[in-house]
Amino acid sequence: MPDAIARPTRLRLFLYISLVLTIAMALLAGWMLHWDDQLKLYWQERSVDASGRAASIWLPDYELVLQTTLSGLGEDETSGLTWNAETGTLFTVTGQNPQLIEFSPGGVVLRRISLTGFSDPEAVEALDNGRLGIVDERRRLVAVFRLAPGMESLDLDDLATYDLGFDGAGNKGFEGLAWNPRTKRMLLAKERDPQGLFELPFPGEDGAAGALQSLPKQPLLVRDISSVAIDPRTGHTLMLSDESRLLVELDLQGRPRSFIRLLGGVNGLVEGIDQAEGVAMDGQGNIYVVAEPNRFYVFSRRR
Repeated sequence: MPDAIARPTRLRLFLYISLVLTIAMALLAGWMLHWDDQLKLYWQERSVDASGRAASIWLPDYELVLQTTLSGLGEDETSGLTWNAETGTLFTVTGQNPQLIEFSPGGVVLRRISLTGFSDPEAVEALDNGRLGIVDERRRLVAVFRLAPGMESLDLDDLATYDLGFDGAGNKGFEGLAWNPRTKRMLLAKERDPQGLFELPFPGEDGAAGALQSLPKQPLLVRDISSVAIDPRTGHTLMLSDESRLLVELDLQGRPRSFIRLLGGVNGLVEGIDQAEGVAMDGQGNIYVVAEPNRFYVFSRRR
């Protein structure tokens, strides 16, 4: 009889402990995934009026208009993305077989430039005066150069390079690079450990570069940072996260302003975007995203 009484008691205790552990794990997961910050921003978005939305990128108004693949890049794995206003084309880099790829806004590959001496190119950005920059994550540097018409290869030893520090970062270094035309500085995004945004004064013709500067910490809502881009119209920053499947707009103070989830069933996406690795934006406000291995997406704002 005592055993019969004890069994229900032990069962209730087991169920109680299981419930407590489940709630604790859910709260921990929510904290790690920044669900609380995302929910807070979601409610903040509800209170923004039409003028506030017009003065922002305002991601909730964006819809997918094109989804395709970049031909012949399936095994090379695209990473990083930039819009070049001078050529009206996009550039990405590949890691497995280091290359710089130029392609049209419709996803047609126009040329490939082999990258000799690069270990792990992760980001590319159109700077000013016809220059491009490429971040090599493992070498912890950014290379700056001009890409001449018809050029088929680039050798890292021939390019101006700038050390980004963080020795020992390994494969958790800088993955995002953007150019800020207002401040004439590079914006660099470190994936994690520590995660954050940094500025680097742009090297001039004399080759001088300023020191890497950490931007003030903000609740970024994401587990990692895969890529960044700056809207040339508002000066706001787009921040892409692969692990969180989020695209976030940051205002001029680096505070989250709006966001969309890169999941199936929202913003015109039938299927979610896995392994999103690069984001860019043109002067008309169109947003471009590349994902491994070679997928390409275009979003436009609904009028």
